[in-house]
Amino acid sequence: MRGHSVILALLALAVAATASPAGAADDETFEAVRAADTVIARIGYRLAIANAPLCDSLEPGLGLVLQTPEQYDTGLREDAVRHFHMDGAIGVEAVLPGSPAAAAGIEADDVLVSAGSARFNPSAPDAAATTQGLIRASALIAALPAGTPIEIHGRRNSQDYVRMVDPVPACRTRFEMLISNGYTAQSDGEMVQVSSRFFQEYPEDQLAALLAHEFAHNILHHRERMEEMGLSFGMLSGFGRNVRYFRETELQADILSVSLLANAGYDPEAIVRFWQAFGPSHASSILLDRSHPAWKDRVATVEKAIADLGHTRPSRPPVLASRDKPLQGDWQALLVKAR
Repeated sequence: MRGHSVILALLALAVAATASPAGAADDETFEAVRAADTVIARIGYRLAIANAPLCDSLEPGLGLVLQTPEQYDTGLREDAVRHFHMDGAIGVEAVLPGSPAAAAGIEADDVLVSAGSARFNPSAPDAAATTQGLIRASALIAALPAGTPIEIHGRRNSQDYVRMVDPVPACRTRFEMLISNGYTAQSDGEMVQVSSRFFQEYPEDQLAALLAHEFAHNILHHRERMEEMGLSFGMLSGFGRNVRYFRETELQADILSVSLLANAGYDPEAIVRFWQAFGPSHASSILLDRSHPAWKDRVATVEKAIADLGHTRPSRPPVLASRDKPLQGDWQALLVKAR
């Protein structure tokens, strides 16, 4: 089940979470959640391991898609635990093919008890819905050495097991899907999040282009650098001195995303195709016009970056060297105007 039907199922799950227990989700809906989460994780994992040489913060790449019971509303939690066999704090929602976890024999619907020095404790069964448990578990795993074998204690069908997983270095970023009918793509330095609406309407290579752009913000430490300068976010990003710095970071992320895609074996032209589809209808709001360069100019800038790629991999564009320096706000020096 893909595309529109997947999103309908995801949105149905979001609605069911606010309904009575009688409106609990069915197995098809939970499998839609697994399918969507796996697509995002697969793209993110591919980007993160291919671009590890460009990142200054690494984590062990395992190829696991994790979840917790408390991610689900209390009205859905019992059904989610049953469906995913989550009789523990951390459930394995999926295992990416060809990953270190797959090679070690870990499977979807297993339960993780510990990973190296990280121990996972279950929350109270009636705790309010939250993703904090998953965030904490992900942080514990991310803090483990990126290139050292990790002893995994797990459980499958009530039987405990031990597996040694030999991770690959990966850039330290979580990739998540937000169940939403709106268009949201954002990053905060540690996480990349895109809404399910994009999954509904765009092919995988263009979804990868969107993720690569947000991922580039994290690699370039944009959030931290902007916070250090005291810049305003949200609606205020399009006013005053904020504008030139936001435009600078958007263009830097556009340029770096070309290399991130190429390094991971994606066609960087997917960025152009995304903007040609998304730009005319969705990139012309007053706020975006103020805080972001015009989409046609962004396409021209991306096309210049593609022309400059060369054949060496991993590609390291000059913009990467700026990440430890203060932002200059000189966005026009990066911009290529559309003809």
